[in-house]
Amino acid sequence: MKIPKRIQPLVDDGLVDEVLYQLMSGKEATVYAVRCGNEIRCAKVYKEAMKRSFKKAAQYQEGRKVRNTRRARAMEKGSKFGRKQQEDAWQNTEVDALFTLAKAGVRVPEPYGCYDGVLLMELITDDDGDVAPRLNDVGMSAEQAMEDHAVVMVYVMRMLLAGLVHGDLSEFNVLVDAYGPVIIDLPQVVDAAANNNAFSMLQRDVRNMTEYYGQFAPELKTTHYAEEMWALFESGELEADTPLTGHFDFPDDEADVDTVLEEIKAAFEEEQERKARIAGPSEED
Repeated sequence: MKIPKRIQPLVDDGLVDEVLYQLMSGKEATVYAVRCGNEIRCAKVYKEAMKRSFKKAAQYQEGRKVRNTRRARAMEKGSKFGRKQQEDAWQNTEVDALFTLAKAGVRVPEPYGCYDGVLLMELITDDDGDVAPRLNDVGMSAEQAMEDHAVVMVYVMRMLLAGLVHGDLSEFNVLVDAYGPVIIDLPQVVDAAANNNAFSMLQRDVRNMTEYYGQFAPELKTTHYAEEMWALFESGELEADTPLTGHFDFPDDEADVDTVLEEIKAAFEEEQERKARIAGPSEED
């Protein structure tokens, strides 16, 4: 296929030998299958901020640290240099998260490097060497759903232990190969300790995964893993080998009506975004 202009520099530098085909186009990036020597990898081409449709980006960036004070000031002022630094930070966040989570025992694609807004990483495949399907394209038995849901909850817990919350986890951001679920798409990952939205995002991540697996194993829908994890995390009792039960005793405080309404509104917006994703990918050179 024609080489996308954003990947051309990687071809010129010998990092990519051939662009095979487009895998998908999402709200923040377009992903291609590429050949690097004898290996087939994927190249994730991040969209520029003005073309990116990822909503409420500021919510996700809250609490992210910028060590260079000049860069931090430029990002705050919104200068051309600052916008460039903000884009670089957005892209590098995913690379850093991939390395951090792999070390923490979370199954994620292996990263090979990020070059001018193009992330080269492992291509997850099935037994036949074809691209592994996303979870939303996979059906399963109740037993398999229970097993895989438990695996994903452990991954979410390990992410939290590493100080991170995915922030956009759903059946669209999980691949499934012969060894089980693989977590993908992490540029919006949030700092669990520094971001005020971290707990609500964790709840949303867990709710999305539980609702999907709950189609096959309805008993999962009565579990409360997010609240259990967060309580242990806040108390300093969450550890790598903490057994999760999915049970949580909620306090008897009077319900916060405003919070409940906000949750309903957020759930509605998420459903609209899901429908938009299913509608089909857009083309990009």
